[in-house]
Amino acid sequence: MGSTGLMPAPRKYPDELRERAVREVQNSGRPVAHVARDLGIHKEALRLWVRQAEADHGSRPDLLTSAERAELVQLRKEAAELRRANEILKAASVFFAKELDQPRTRPTR
Repeated sequence: MGSTGLMPAPRKYPDELRERAVREVQNSGRPVAHVARDLGIHKEALRLWVRQAEADHGSRPDLLTSAERAELVQLRKEAAELRRANEILKAASVFFAKELDQPRTRPTR
């Protein structure tokens, strides 16, 4: 998964609708597809929201919580920055090693 430097796509559905839809699925016991249809939401989007809500509340230990996902994104960014810095330092050390290997000539008076 590479970093493109692009901003994430804007959310198609408002947070209030997302929360309401997840609550409806959890409280009503109705199938995700039915709730999604009634609210005009794509069923797979709602299914993912429900799964994420379950992970965030600890009932899905097999999934990352939202906080863990955010941390993972940040750690991946930091790792990429460190890799870039390391490449720059390697190139600089090669350059300076070559400079130090050059024979020094003394200025003549």
